[in-house]
This record gives sequence, C-alpha cells and structure tokens, in this order.
Amino acid sequence: MSKLVVIAYDSANKAAEVRSRLRTMQKDQTIDLDEALVAVKDEEGEVSLLQTYKPIATEAPNRGFWNSLVGLILMNPVLGMSTSRRANAVGGALTEVGVDQDFLKDLTATFQNGTSVLFALVREASTEKVLAELRGTGGKLLETTLTHAEEARLQAALDCAG
Repeated sequence: MSKLVVIAYDSANKAAEVRSRLRTMQKDQTIDLDEALVAVKDEEGEVSLLQTYKPIATEAPNRGFWNSLVGLILMNPVLGMSTSRRANAVGGALTEVGVDQDFLKDLTATFQNGTSVLFALVREASTEKVLAELRGTGGKLLETTLTHAEEARLQAALDCAG
C-alpha cells in the first residue's frame, strides 16, 4: 500500500524542484513513487497543478483520490465561505481515503500566494538515501500516513541545514 506524504514549501518553485529530485531517485530505484503532484499558488492566488510524470488516470482508485485532492486545492478560497456543502463533499471524499480535517485546515492555512505543495504517494523507499537527498530542502510536513517516528525523521531532514 502506498504512503501519502504532503510537504508545503514557502517558495513557488521549491515543490517542483523536490519532485525532480524524487524523479531522479525513482530512476536510481531509491524510491518507488505511485504518483507525484505539485500545486503552485502564484502571487495573484491562481493555482496551477503541475502534471505528474505518470498519467493520473492510470489506476481508478488513485484517480478518485487525486480528483478529490485537486478539487480541494481549487476550492481552497471558498472553504471558509457559505459553500459549506461543496467543501463538506470534498472533505468527505478525502476523509474516505484517510485524509483528516486537521490536514485540510493545515493545507488551507499554509497554501498561500507564492507557495507550493508536493503531494506524493510512495510505494517503497530506501529511507536513509531519501532522507539524505531531501536534507535541508525546507518545507513543512503537512500530512503523511507514515509512523510518528518516520514523520519526525522526515521533518528533521527537511529542516536540517543543507
């Protein structure tokens, strides 16, 4: 089963840069990614989704997850407004795949103008090599299905000075 990892970055380009590193690690068989998606919010608040290197529609279960996630990102500005039924529908769809309400709140608070977010579904990884490659890239770990110990190690690597 794939593990979800969501990392927010203060820069609009950083998530794409980290995804490029993940692609290189994929080629080197250091990590086995199911999917990797980058969302960027420009200074005017426009959201761009950078296509994954693998078509999203390859597997039906993933398609539902990514469609729900994309819906959440695009609806981000209206989450706190009167369209609560639509926000609840997206939130409900994400809850069904294991994403909780705290994550939705963190994402809404973190995904500001001029920032980016990396969403990755990881099948397998050589943990030490991946942590070494991501060391010092910055970012805030928003959501994972990793153990608490794995989360702490990943956030420590992100925070570590390059």
